[in-house]
Amino acid sequence: MAPKGKHIFGSVKVGAKGQIVIPKEAREIFDIKPGDSLLMLGDEDQGIALVKQELFLEFANDILNAKKIDEED
Repeated sequence: MAPKGKHIFGSVKVGAKGQIVIPKEAREIFDIKPGDSLLMLGDEDQGIALVKQELFLEFANDILNAKKIDEED
């Protein structure tokens, strides 16, 4: 049994054009809809990860705002 919030969705095949299909269960859990933009991150030792672009931008903005607050103090 996987830890809470951790998932294995199975394997996907890379097509001739380098495309993959995100499994339906993963799309449902992470609310990925047609037209959404995903950011692909990579680490040569650990592999790749897909993150919804909007969530990554929110995270980046939170970091920048926290830095501004620290600089003001």
